[in-house]
Amino acid sequence: MNKDPPLTPDDFPIEVHREKLKNQRGEPLAPAGTEELAGEIAERLNEQAYQEEQDRWSA
Repeated sequence: MNKDPPLTPDDFPIEVHREKLKNQRGEPLAPAGTEELAGEIAERLNEQAYQEEQDRWSA
């Protein structure tokens, strides 16, 4: 079972430092294996968070 806490809106935008994902405060979130993969994961997470925020404002 995963014991890591879920991401919160305060974690965004997700940033990349080499092959690691970090929250906006610079705290590590997860390793990604490669820098390219970390960038892709961060981009997708940030896009999803942005879309969810837009959906909240438009409702």
